[in-house]
Amino acid sequence: MPIVDDFDREITSLEERVIGMRRNTNAVLGDIMDLRRSVARLKRISSRQLEVLYRMSHGEFPVIPSPVIPFFRDVHDHLTRISDLAEGYRDLVGSLFDIHFAVVGNKTNEVMKTLAVLSAILLPLTLIAGIYGMNFDNMPELKSANGYYYTLAAMGLITIILLVYFWRRGWIFQREEKIEPKISPIAEDSDHEEM
Repeated sequence: MPIVDDFDREITSLEERVIGMRRNTNAVLGDIMDLRRSVARLKRISSRQLEVLYRMSHGEFPVIPSPVIPFFRDVHDHLTRISDLAEGYRDLVGSLFDIHFAVVGNKTNEVMKTLAVLSAILLPLTLIAGIYGMNFDNMPELKSANGYYYTLAAMGLITIILLVYFWRRGWIFQREEKIEPKISPIAEDSDHEEM
């Protein structure tokens, strides 16, 4: 049972690390894999011993005296509980993989969104610079005394308009909202009953 309790603490710790991870996702993934192997080993060992203990706890072996059989039943019950817990932990570790890959995918999406916003801002500026960089003789804006300043002002205005547009859409300059944990009505009722 202390080993099972250690698994419970390790799974809880890994859940917190997965949710709060910033970088070094390979270390977290390696720890999840180690925990997965350990839980699988516990499940494998306990399931193999269950059948033998079941037979011992039901008096199939004449070498075991009958006053001792209830102790074997108790051990069998504990091992059954451990085997069931190991099965549950295996499901929890599997969900840790899903959460890990979801967090990594979410971070990748954030990076892609940032790159898309930067590309969308630079694309019209590159177009304007490309058009005016062609140096044709028949471009009336090239002969203007303030054409250079008008072009820079237009590029700056386009940049500001796009930044405001993306900000209003919620694509950039967002603050992360802190979500307060809500206590369910069931948990509140159980707290009042304890008092």
